Amino acid sequence: MKTALLAAALTALGFPALAGEGMWTFDGFPAARVNRELGTRVDQAWLDRVRAGAVKLGGCSASLVSPEGLILTNNHCVDTCKQQLSTPQRNYGETGFLTASRAEERRCPGMTAEFVTGIEDVTARVRGAIGSTTGQARIQARDAEIAVIEGACGNDPKLRCQVVDLYRGGQFKLYRFRKYDDVRLAFAPEDAIANFGGDPDNFSFPRFALDAAFVRVYEADAPAQTPNNLRWNASRPTAGAPVFVVGNPGATQRLQTLDQLRTTQDVVMPIDQLTRSELRGRLIAFRAQSPENAFIAGDTLYGVENSYKRARGQMRALTDARFMDGKRRSEAELRARVASNPALKAELGDPWADIAAVQDDYAQVYPAYHFLELRAGGGSALYGWARAIVRGAQERAKPNGQRLPEFTQSRLPATQRAVLEPRPVYPALDRVQLETWLSKTREFLTVDDPQVQRLLGRESPEALAERAVAGTKLGDPAERKRLWEGGLAAVQASNDPLIRLALAADADARAVRTAWDERVAGPTDAAAERIARARFAVYGDAVYPDATGTLRITYGRIEGWNQDGRTIGPFTTFAGLRQRATGSAPFVLPERWRENRADPATVFNMTLSTDTIGGSSGSPALNAAGEVIGANFDSTFLSQRNAFGYDPAVNRSVIVTAEAVTEALRDIYGQDRLVAELTGGR
Repeated sequence: MKTALLAAALTALGFPALAGEGMWTFDGFPAARVNRELGTRVDQAWLDRVRAGAVKLGGCSASLVSPEGLILTNNHCVDTCKQQLSTPQRNYGETGFLTASRAEERRCPGMTAEFVTGIEDVTARVRGAIGSTTGQARIQARDAEIAVIEGACGNDPKLRCQVVDLYRGGQFKLYRFRKYDDVRLAFAPEDAIANFGGDPDNFSFPRFALDAAFVRVYEADAPAQTPNNLRWNASRPTAGAPVFVVGNPGATQRLQTLDQLRTTQDVVMPIDQLTRSELRGRLIAFRAQSPENAFIAGDTLYGVENSYKRARGQMRALTDARFMDGKRRSEAELRARVASNPALKAELGDPWADIAAVQDDYAQVYPAYHFLELRAGGGSALYGWARAIVRGAQERAKPNGQRLPEFTQSRLPATQRAVLEPRPVYPALDRVQLETWLSKTREFLTVDDPQVQRLLGRESPEALAERAVAGTKLGDPAERKRLWEGGLAAVQASNDPLIRLALAADADARAVRTAWDERVAGPTDAAAERIARARFAVYGDAVYPDATGTLRITYGRIEGWNQDGRTIGPFTTFAGLRQRATGSAPFVLPERWRENRADPATVFNMTLSTDTIGGSSGSPALNAAGEVIGANFDSTFLSQRNAFGYDPAVNRSVIVTAEAVTEALRDIYGQDRLVAELTGGR
């Protein structure tokens, strides 16, 4: 009876019951239900062991796979590191990064690795601080209390605390992390095999990609001792076997209302996609100008194309009548259940109507909020440093509870490190990004908008970007350090053109952020928190929270699917790779792979029915024993609707197998020492 009620609850939510759905938190994982579905024996000890071996690696996920700090992730998660360590003369994207000993492992600038060590419910404290406040005051009260909670964790540089908003305000949890700042690249393959098939094969299957890499965490200049590692299993995977994926999925919008989804479709995505499309075109043109430009733009272009294609899949979901009908039914069901309970209705009011009333303000404020605040600088590293230096000087002069969240005492070290860490600078690329941002800001907000006039003055986007990049000294870490440590006086006295641009833009950016908090974020958060209470009242703990970039576990099986009358199996092999290699880009094999003698029957990539999304890149795929059998690196095109809901018929995660990684290390790259470390000599 309990299982039937749970299935009914999930079905009412628009979630197919008993289908492996859900990006579950570790303190809310439905182990008993999963064990019934999969025939597994997951218990608290299993969950604790798996959690201890899971890694947050910047914006990616990863797994600890040896007791001496070795971590498995995706090649595309270390692309920036490879590029920063490369030169046009020695391009590790072309050659791969191989090491003969640990002495050759090289530090990745700015990369951190973090392990969750504890989760604590702080909902009562945050809600108590919010009280009955509304609008921007609500946001400020919430953020001030979060700053206090995070600040109480102390100043140990090895530790980090983060308060996470779950269920869109329904819960607040304090996550504690063990942090490593010294992360070194140990192995990465050539981009040609890691991203074999390029953009045409992205978000598709069959795939033939060795999208795997290894980094190592160091402490006191020695490999960290990490006995909490997960066991490596390079056995051949079996179709139908139960599997788990553990990682840090970035963001989903499954708990948003229909009105919010319509605004995403009509307001947010057109701006995002048109801007990405133009930047993509400019980057392609820039790349074609010279081999050096091709080297400089490669990582950025890959990210833009990936985001563009993912958003196309999300847009398709929002225009899919069957998919959206399920969302309508789930919302109508929940609203009806609330309406049928007089006490609950009196307590909650009509939060759906309150959110609907916000959408006109959302559409009005969002364009300026997007260009002046959310996406200011268009991805330019130089402008990002300028803005962080300007705001850091302003915010550090305030009491901790009154600062913007990214500059509170608990988060300031990460912000400071991002500004001061030495790393390569590519001014020509920054100029393209700044030109695109300034041009699209003028286009969307219009020439006559006072905000645009204050931003551009009498210059064109092209002239301003050229002057600012040519004249800045922020590429020099010593100059960034001087300005950061000099505080507000140094910033205000600076004649650096990018500092002056960031100062000129800051007042309007802060104003639009305030307007957003007052008219959109504050009212939305208040209503969403009441909807969360409705879900808890009606469905109890059968509901999982939206993804928030924090550690989650999802489950399913190794399986293919049917699409348009065609059966797609769950495996590809090394033999299939050779057949797919045409010799024409992007289906060109690196020389090592053309000459290899690896077993052609080796399972290369596979698909799982697990529930993943962006941010899950690098997540370990685990068997029932909690052993690493691969790493998530992609998903199918139709899986991009995962932002809004899960469909077990088509949602598939794409994995590079531990079997393929092991054989490649041993038989193609000669990395026997890494194989021995992974297998423990087995």
